[in-house]
Amino acid sequence: MTRNGIIYTSVGILMACLAMIGLGYAKVSANAAERLYVSTDSIPANEYGLLLGTSPRTSSGKRNYYFDCRIDAACQLFKAGKINKIIASGGNYTQKKHGCNEPLAIRDSLSARGIPAECILLDYDGTRTIKSIINAKNIYGIDSVTLISQKYHNERAIYLADHYHLHSVGYNAETPDLTGKKIRNISREFLARIKMFIDII
Repeated sequence: MTRNGIIYTSVGILMACLAMIGLGYAKVSANAAERLYVSTDSIPANEYGLLLGTSPRTSSGKRNYYFDCRIDAACQLFKAGKINKIIASGGNYTQKKHGCNEPLAIRDSLSARGIPAECILLDYDGTRTIKSIINAKNIYGIDSVTLISQKYHNERAIYLADHYHLHSVGYNAETPDLTGKKIRNISREFLARIKMFIDII
């Protein structure tokens, strides 16, 4: 094969890969489209809400507004009577700089806003979204759940829940108006969805 032939073939393979990644991303989004809610008035009730973990502080030690918005969303659902229990799912990253025990941080934040402690369940093995979903199904033995995170994350979580036969809807927490952070998170989400498809093959 000539040098030009190698270049054209390489470009073709790259374009095909990018197209597959884009189609996979769109497939995940389309799958969740009818099951995402932004209002407590319209979302169906579930016994359990699954709050997908993140830290109250970023890796640089700054306040993580994504965490605050997820806490707000969980409280909205609970106080509207749309969930009765909240699974606080995350990992223990206290060994890292600015890290924390995510389930405990979630519990403390929820409690500070009036959610009874007996209504908060701690999932310490929710270090990845796929683990949070599997734990909800297998450890807590639930068949239906309300997922609580930002829209792009809920889309992927719903796809995973479908794969593990866990009926789910998503309540979209507000996405903070931080342009740079949004771009980074969406870029990371492309990679997360690729990894998800690899995980469930």
